[in-house]
Amino acid sequence: MSQSSQAIAALQEKLIAKDAHQPEFLQALEEFLPSIVPFLEDHPEYLEKNIVELMVEAERIIQFRVPWQDDQGNWQVNRGFRVQFNSVIGPYKGGLRFHPTVDLSILKFLGFEQVFKNSLTGLPIGGGKGGSDFDPKGKSDSEIMRFCQSFMTELYRHIGPSLDVPAGDIGVGGREIGYLYGTYRRLRGAEAGVLTGKGLDYGGSLVRTEATGYGLVYFVKHLLKEHQDSFEGKTVQVSGSGNVAIYAIQKVQEYGGKVITCSDSNGYIVDEAGIDLALLKEIKEVKRQRLTEYQKARPQAQYFEGSVWNCRSNIDIALPCATQNEINEDHADILIANGVKIIGEGANMPTTLTAVKKIQAADIIYCPGKAANAGGVAVSALEMAQNSQRLNWSFEEVDQQLDQTMATIYKTCKETAEKYSHKDDLLTGANIAGFAKIAKVMLAQGLV
Repeated sequence: MSQSSQAIAALQEKLIAKDAHQPEFLQALEEFLPSIVPFLEDHPEYLEKNIVELMVEAERIIQFRVPWQDDQGNWQVNRGFRVQFNSVIGPYKGGLRFHPTVDLSILKFLGFEQVFKNSLTGLPIGGGKGGSDFDPKGKSDSEIMRFCQSFMTELYRHIGPSLDVPAGDIGVGGREIGYLYGTYRRLRGAEAGVLTGKGLDYGGSLVRTEATGYGLVYFVKHLLKEHQDSFEGKTVQVSGSGNVAIYAIQKVQEYGGKVITCSDSNGYIVDEAGIDLALLKEIKEVKRQRLTEYQKARPQAQYFEGSVWNCRSNIDIALPCATQNEINEDHADILIANGVKIIGEGANMPTTLTAVKKIQAADIIYCPGKAANAGGVAVSALEMAQNSQRLNWSFEEVDQQLDQTMATIYKTCKETAEKYSHKDDLLTGANIAGFAKIAKVMLAQGLV
């Protein structure tokens, strides 16, 4: 075992002992740290300066209570968090997640991943993440508004256009961003650049809603193009039915592919004729209903309870767009049997480490989330630029920049993997490229 490998193994043992109660964060470290060993062997100065251990510790973690009143007049209390992980290349940037599973482990993993995702975009933004264990499902608009107002009454002290710029994530869409920004504006004044994902009438950017789903498909498009191929005639499996999934489906269909699945937390749809996008948008974006309503409106489609990755159909490309660890080792076996050739992650860490290893061993091209789903944060940064200029760019301008950014990210991952003798290993390429930039800047700025 090389000196670099020994150092990384020792650091992992140390972190496991310190953060044994944070499984998602440890999973992210286990996936990341061994992959940067080839880079560290070429650049021992980063080990000598202990850059890696500095980088795996968040610069700041903020936790606070969020009291709010429900429609019955009862007081409820949730926990709020903001993990400000790394700011050496720009203000902290990353979403807010409102979901009952939110805890420090999940937010640290998301914040850690965000650092390298943002680095890969080439834009001047650091990494962070935040949210609450509040569940918006089943809540009235008034309850969600009161919660958001209480949440921002504490968070506003810790964010700003040049300090930390949150966006949306699971459970935080345009409605929630509006309530959060309205509260911030009353407390600090109109600073449009403090949040991204805003409405178009008060500083939002065109393409922001579509960005993560579009960006995912653009990433895979550039991969296919390099292999003299395209989405035309491909059968695609998608998980999720939120913004990422919906707009990934839309773009795949525009490119001539056929998407046959989508899912929510209860079950999934298989529509061999191709997902009816207009119907899916009506159910999920307008009526906010469960996917059982899709099957009622389209009887030829089938609805199943459980994970969409149990689906056994011949597919070419899989796009997991729901949540972390949705694809396990058993699901990987099914995907391999289904004939999948490319897996592109629209969610953050949707594939367990054992599943990733099995997928890569089967010579399936694996596109990691920190690269493939960077489109959302890329357009968030473009929204920040528009806010600074007090200008609104056209849909075509933003979309073109998004496509170009995803092309650059793909090229960077591919070329970095080849440079360190890991041809076609986009995960290693993404990890090394993201790490190298951050490490270089930390050293230049005096280990901060």
